[in-house]
Amino acid sequence: MSENAKADVSSYSFEKAVAELESIVARLERGDVALDESISIYERGEALKKHCEALLSAAENRIEKIRLDRAGKPQGTEALDGA
Repeated sequence: MSENAKADVSSYSFEKAVAELESIVARLERGDVALDESISIYERGEALKKHCEALLSAAENRIEKIRLDRAGKPQGTEALDGA
C-alpha cells in the first residue's frame, strides 16, 4: 500500500471517511483517472473502507436493547445480539 493510502484515517469520523470513499468511487467509476493514480486512490479507498468497518463494529458493540418485564415496563438493558 502506498504512503498516500496509509495516510492516517484513524482520526476521521465515520461521515468524513464515507464522504471521501464516495468521492473515490465516483472518480474511479468515471474512468478519467490515470492508471497510477487509480491504483493509489483505490488503496486509499481500501484504508477508508477498513476504517468505516471498524467504526461500525465499535458502534454495534455499544448498542444495547432495553429489556422489558412482563408488564412491558423497562427493566434494564442487554447486548443487542443477546450475548
